Amino acid sequence: MPTITPSLWFDNNLSEAAAFYTAIFPNSSIEEFHRFTDAGPGTPGDVAWGTFVLDGQRFIGINGGPQFPFSEAVSFEIRCTDQAEIDYYWERLADGGVESQCGWLKDRFGLSWQVAPARLYELLQDPTSAVAATQAMHSMRRIVIADLEAAVSANSK
Repeated sequence: MPTITPSLWFDNNLSEAAAFYTAIFPNSSIEEFHRFTDAGPGTPGDVAWGTFVLDGQRFIGINGGPQFPFSEAVSFEIRCTDQAEIDYYWERLADGGVESQCGWLKDRFGLSWQVAPARLYELLQDPTSAVAATQAMHSMRRIVIADLEAAVSANSK
């Protein structure tokens, strides 16, 4: 069976990004970096591409330059079990990045992340709580589980 490996195009900061991500996620490591040679196209010795692992998922990174920046059209979701996990990932990934809404943010490299609790999906799948949970989520940047549950509870009265 083939393997699917996300390939990310960085603006000549792959080694910094890989170090940033592997410091955040457990079970992570930088596997290898390959450097440009005299054959080019980059400066000999600079990182051309490499591989790293984030919590068991392998990624390829390319130092391609600014031609193809990241956009929200592609994001990575972190499904969290509790508020402590949400806060942990949000604080680290948002550092130097831009917070959006509904649990979305762009990190300092422009990569989009969704930091979402499993509880949100439970509430969204329940027809009696879906509307209130959706409305509450839309008013938040970082998702706060207690606020979701309070909104659902207030709506059911």
